[in-house]
Amino acid sequence: MKLTDESPSRPSLAWTVTHAPAALWQTLAPGLERWRSEWKPLAAILAVFLAIYYLPLGAARFDAAIMEALELAKWYAREHVVLCLLPAFFIAGAIAVFVSQASVMKYLGANAPKALAYGVASVSGTILAVCSCTVLPLFAGIYRMGAGLGPAIAFLYSGPAINVLAIILTASVLGPSLGIARAVGAVLFAALIGLAMHLIFRKEEAGRSAVQAVMPEAEVTRPLWQNALYFASLVGILVFANWARPQQAGGAWGALYSAKWAVTALFGLGLGAMLIAWFGASWWKTVAVGAATAAAALAFRHAPQVPFVVGLIGLTVLTSSDDDELGEWFDQAWGFAKQILPLLLIGVLVSGFLLGRPGQEGLIPSAWVSAAVGGNSPLANFLAAFLGAFMYFATLTEVPILQGLLGSGMGQGPALALLLAGPALSLPNMLVIRSVIGTKKTAVYVFLVVVAATLSGLIYGTFFA
Repeated sequence: MKLTDESPSRPSLAWTVTHAPAALWQTLAPGLERWRSEWKPLAAILAVFLAIYYLPLGAARFDAAIMEALELAKWYAREHVVLCLLPAFFIAGAIAVFVSQASVMKYLGANAPKALAYGVASVSGTILAVCSCTVLPLFAGIYRMGAGLGPAIAFLYSGPAINVLAIILTASVLGPSLGIARAVGAVLFAALIGLAMHLIFRKEEAGRSAVQAVMPEAEVTRPLWQNALYFASLVGILVFANWARPQQAGGAWGALYSAKWAVTALFGLGLGAMLIAWFGASWWKTVAVGAATAAAALAFRHAPQVPFVVGLIGLTVLTSSDDDELGEWFDQAWGFAKQILPLLLIGVLVSGFLLGRPGQEGLIPSAWVSAAVGGNSPLANFLAAFLGAFMYFATLTEVPILQGLLGSGMGQGPALALLLAGPALSLPNMLVIRSVIGTKKTAVYVFLVVVAATLSGLIYGTFFA
């Protein structure tokens, strides 16, 4: 207790009762003031400590969930990082460097004609057979280059949702009715959700429009047709390297699958020739990369991913050692990789821990999921859309998963709801979107996707199933 000049040398009981609280506050106030700014780190430390302290190690389901998280991360690293994400990073970097900001704003900007902007963005998925994570670098690239929020969101949704291969597989395995409903719903939702995001955040979009209106026209360094062929080669490499095996042998899809690596190699040769002729790449470095890739293809005929990796490493060396446009291309691609890869890894681990891999269980029992999405009630459709939004689906894997769920009693309406929400969203996807457009816009986007998928499932299950 702090004594003042007015306090007695031996405080009486009455004086103590009257003045002790104030004296106690004087004593504690500096410490409390210090902790006022430090309570968040303290709370985080305590939360982590308690979580580790009370880990239910030894419980069968918890241990299995940990293994599922690691297995999903391992599978994702093997199947998607090299073939999907790394080419996507290079494409995103190329958008930032070789596509003029004026061109992006002309077709997708806040001041672009709405029919043109949403039309282009909403059908982009027919070209890009990508998953909800592979589309992220491309989305971040066009948004930062000046695309309006609405068209950028339409592109973000349509990339994984409007996949021609996935829609055909859906129709052949789950029935033509569900395949058509998925195709129609995905195209409509891409435009409607993008337009809704534009209207909800129209004040911010008005500010972007004002800034874009006064920006000078960018100088054109090469003809449009050269840039078009250059991007066609990059997209061709991405699409054919990930061309999925058809369920039935033969036919056009089967023939393309058999020739996928030969077609990928042709796109790679075209890319190398364009880099030398139009982008100032060193001819001997480019030839050396091509020779190393060809040698790896001959040495590892039964492991085509190896020459693909050699080609990517060669392209990395070729671009990173350049000081001009190619060096800037590498810097942009590397920037996207640093931002996106860590968030994707965290998201994949959490998704695997909670829901497991396709056909396996995580912390949440699959029986709960099957029971929750039976029938065609509003709750069943909402749960299908909500769970699908947080699960991770690689390209085309949603079809066999749904086939199993339908066999376990899942309703047709909830099946469509999951098809419209699942491939377009995932927990890893949400974490990265938040880093690009912020928490508020991400939350609204997820809400719109879940609501739209729920309503579509309810309507389809009631009138068309």
